[in-house]
Amino acid sequence: MNIASTLHSISIAAIPVVCAITLHEVAHGRVALRFGDRTAQAQGRLSLNPLRHVDPIGTVLVPIGLMLIGSPFLFGWAKPVPVNPRYFKQPRRDMAWVAVAGPLSNLVMACLWTVLGGLAAQGWFGAGPASDWLYAMAGWGLGINVVLAVFNMLPIPPLDGGRVLAGLLPPAAAYKLDKLEPYGMWIVLGLLYLHVLDFVLSPVMRVLSTLIARVFA
Repeated sequence: MNIASTLHSISIAAIPVVCAITLHEVAHGRVALRFGDRTAQAQGRLSLNPLRHVDPIGTVLVPIGLMLIGSPFLFGWAKPVPVNPRYFKQPRRDMAWVAVAGPLSNLVMACLWTVLGGLAAQGWFGAGPASDWLYAMAGWGLGINVVLAVFNMLPIPPLDGGRVLAGLLPPAAAYKLDKLEPYGMWIVLGLLYLHVLDFVLSPVMRVLSTLIARVFA
């Protein structure tokens, strides 16, 4: 293992990964507050300080480990923002909006990173190693945010897509879907291990990344 190369890769990826995961959670909390739930606000989870959201395993060890082993998917997670649907006027509908806010925030960040990368490529930040480093960071920003947006919209609870689907289904069907939540991450890990998600998600991520790059670069 080339230690210098590894540290360089981590220096490029760290800010996009932490921002992607942190702002994803803040978006959940902000929308929950909009619908009347102040739980996240009361616990200081609407802060942009990443230390309030970092999960040592999900935010640090898992992304770095996946990067080191050359995984086709780089993802992670922060400490989940607490949400109490009892404060919502329409719990199922409002919870769906809270859930979709996270992936939507990642799409916004993917577009912003792409704009930054385009500016770096056009020489707005000069030339040399610093500009190259910023351009590479922007590429990571686009990639990690697209991965998180698409991955989290898988219709499997407790992922955001599972909660969105539960908000759209009739109550009886939503109840059955919610019963999968204790097993949801095991299902996801199994699909990752069997490379099913490679086949399903990779084309979506490529198309979305290309579309964002063409529009915002």
